Amino acid sequence: MKTILGISAYYHDSAASLVVDGAVAACAQEERFSRKKHDAGFPSAAVRFCLESQGIELSQVDAIVFYDKPLTKFERLLETYLAYVPRGIKSFLAAMPVWLKEKLLLKATLKRELSALSGIAERALPRLLFCDHHRSHAASAFYPSPFKQASVLCLDGVGEWATTSAWRGDNNTLTPLWEIDFPHSLGLLYSAFTYYTGFKVNSGEYKLMGLAPYGRPEYETLIRDNLIDVKPDGTFRLNMDYFNYATGLTMTSPLFHDLFGGPPRQPESEITQREMDIAASIQAVTEDIVLRLAKTMRKELDIPNLCLAGGVALNCVANGRLLRSGTFDSIWIQPASGDAGGALGAALAVWHEYYGMERAARQPDSMQGAYLGPAFSNSEIKRYLKGINAVFYEYDDKKLLPETAGLVADEKVVGWFQGRMEFGPRALGARSIIGDARSPSMQSVMNLKIKYRESFRPFAPVVKYDKVQEWFELDVPSPYMLIVAEVREDKRVVSPGDSELFGMERLNRVRSLIPAVTHVDYSARVQTVHPGTNPRFYRLLDEFESLTGCPVMVNTSFNVRGEPIVCTPEDAYRCFMRTEMDVLVMENIILFKEDQPEWSEDGDWRQEFELD
Repeated sequence: MKTILGISAYYHDSAASLVVDGAVAACAQEERFSRKKHDAGFPSAAVRFCLESQGIELSQVDAIVFYDKPLTKFERLLETYLAYVPRGIKSFLAAMPVWLKEKLLLKATLKRELSALSGIAERALPRLLFCDHHRSHAASAFYPSPFKQASVLCLDGVGEWATTSAWRGDNNTLTPLWEIDFPHSLGLLYSAFTYYTGFKVNSGEYKLMGLAPYGRPEYETLIRDNLIDVKPDGTFRLNMDYFNYATGLTMTSPLFHDLFGGPPRQPESEITQREMDIAASIQAVTEDIVLRLAKTMRKELDIPNLCLAGGVALNCVANGRLLRSGTFDSIWIQPASGDAGGALGAALAVWHEYYGMERAARQPDSMQGAYLGPAFSNSEIKRYLKGINAVFYEYDDKKLLPETAGLVADEKVVGWFQGRMEFGPRALGARSIIGDARSPSMQSVMNLKIKYRESFRPFAPVVKYDKVQEWFELDVPSPYMLIVAEVREDKRVVSPGDSELFGMERLNRVRSLIPAVTHVDYSARVQTVHPGTNPRFYRLLDEFESLTGCPVMVNTSFNVRGEPIVCTPEDAYRCFMRTEMDVLVMENIILFKEDQPEWSEDGDWRQEFELD
């Protein structure tokens, strides 16, 4: 048995992954254990979980691999600062102490952390390797995919130098084709607009994407004429006069602010039509670039399959447009496309490329539905609940699933906790909050009373895989909630005066038979559920359909704003009691809010988290 441990850390979304004889055995993000959202620290708890899940010690691991190369990244920083002298002096002085103390000597830092974690002397640790950042992304996209051959496109903020890279995947090899280098970055361009519209970089990009359908692309021409030069093949260059991220401490420059008529929106302030139109504009530009790059790859390689990774691959609206374009016959997107997935990609790259091991493409993929984290038994859950005097009932599935479906049909909001926790940013039916997609009030209730987040943000539908075409304009699986598709016309509701509404006026209109998951443009971020990957969640949807005639429910992540998705029964119960959730189901245990003892915590718990 050969075991490889992959690690990503020290930027954002630290994670660990374990590959055993080429199979993806365990993956988890550190934030789920530390309860610090986007935790960038060394993933001690995630590493410990991965090893314990397979019953092995660190000493039994054959190789440890880090997901990028710090010396190359340091070279990029130095060259960038030199190119922008004297503009970047403040940023240079802020960054250099951290680099000189920790990141430049990352090999020593990693060995120290691994030694402290395992008790093994540093000199006796397993072999420590380093993988290029974009190769880690490419490997995470191609190797778990169902394709023997594929074009591979990676789009993110920046790795060492690359921000966009193209690869050819062929059995157990990845061949680099071309790349676009820093500071010209589609990911950072989108993040600049995230910052400018008042959201937090590296977490608010979802909000910008969700805001876009409320606006019109009034600023698209302004962006194309001033900020970015896009060639017919999709390659691009940014006008860095408008940006400050290369050397500064902010994303945008005063010239950018002048161009768009004012300073960035203050976080938590009112969102105006201007922000909506800006969001629509940068979304349109992003989609166009992604589509052009994909068409170029299809023309160059003439391979019918495409794999995607990198943070931009989480833009599910762009993914949906790419799918509908028919540029590729099949598309597969790594569910942990961001830096967390780099830990897995680095481990797979070592298995196939460093050790030269053969690869067998598996259907539907090798990710096990992304259910790769910790799981908890009924006995473990009951032990915790008894310890806090919680009131609960235990039912077998024959009773639990129809009862839960009935509660959802009665418009109860249900916390759903089962099986292994998901890897990646999406809750996929293991750590989810579910509700009735038919309810006109469910989106508002969940946003304001459960998630404590902006009212404009849409919720995703989860649907039985064999019924997706009856409800959505989608004829392929979407197991990882990474493709946006439109609600079918025969399921839509058009009310008089709808076409005359703009912006937030459109928010609370009933526009389909499943209004809780229908965005203002009739779109939805679809998750399909297959009995082969999540049989219990599929059966719950089946029970719900039997009751209501509808195989669609709301599925959102089991957390509140500013908090990571729950990991343990304790996390789940705490979130349940802190919100206006009605019911909590953990494996075969069900709890009702009105039965629980009074819940109290010192201070205002919402202040424990940074609201982003």
